[in-house]
Amino acid sequence: MDVSLLLIALLLGIVEGLTEFLPISSTGHLIIVGDLVGYNDETSKVFKIVIQLAAILAVCWDYRERLTRVAAGLASDRASQRFVALLFVGFLPAAVLGLMFHSTIKSVLFNPLTVATALVVGGIVILYLEKRAYHPHIPSVDEMRWPDALKVGFAQALAMIPGTSRSGATIMGGLVFGLSRKAAAEFSFFLAIPTMFAATAYDLYKNRALLDMGDLPVFAVGFVASFFAAMVAVKAFIRFISNHTFIVFAWYRIVFGLLVLVTWQLDLVAWSEP
Repeated sequence: MDVSLLLIALLLGIVEGLTEFLPISSTGHLIIVGDLVGYNDETSKVFKIVIQLAAILAVCWDYRERLTRVAAGLASDRASQRFVALLFVGFLPAAVLGLMFHSTIKSVLFNPLTVATALVVGGIVILYLEKRAYHPHIPSVDEMRWPDALKVGFAQALAMIPGTSRSGATIMGGLVFGLSRKAAAEFSFFLAIPTMFAATAYDLYKNRALLDMGDLPVFAVGFVASFFAAMVAVKAFIRFISNHTFIVFAWYRIVFGLLVLVTWQLDLVAWSEP
């Protein structure tokens, strides 16, 4: 096994885990970093799906008590049934629109230049939204109603454009629609579970012909790295947003996106183009 390939797998696993639940776009980072290190062939598509699954499993582990309690009470507990219903409603927009436009978006928009542009635009949007006066009236996920979940679900669907950030779209959408920062972040985490499990299953099915046992060591390294990096990121993110805004993430997006665009414009890096 090529050691350099294992190191690339380690790097991309860490990138995925650290960025999946922050409002900076994990898919965008994987596209840019993967292009930079030259890991953007057909096998890399399946690899990226696998490490995204690892990140979601990390969230399931972090919130295992809540998820176990919901699963145990699903048959009789109204609160558990209501929680699952909220996730289902929030999941629907991305599911429907994803089935309609998934292939087109992947073939046209999955490139570093589109990602960089989306990073910059998304950063500007976050800066604008953070300057608005917030009046949250939904302090926790348990107090959400189905219209709240549906609106956040439509916000999440914007993340089909790579570089937008699924977590960024859902969190900022949640803030706009009246959720507290913590409630918006936690609902984003919970909503990621059905959304990303469904996307992972769909992508794995479509790319099943690319699966090869010879790639198992590379996938395993990336999976483990993504799992543990995501656990660290989620805990740190929840602590951070208790006392901070998202402005630092907005500026990070803008600077990173502009860096990619400038290096492309000056021919300093041979980025893949649309």
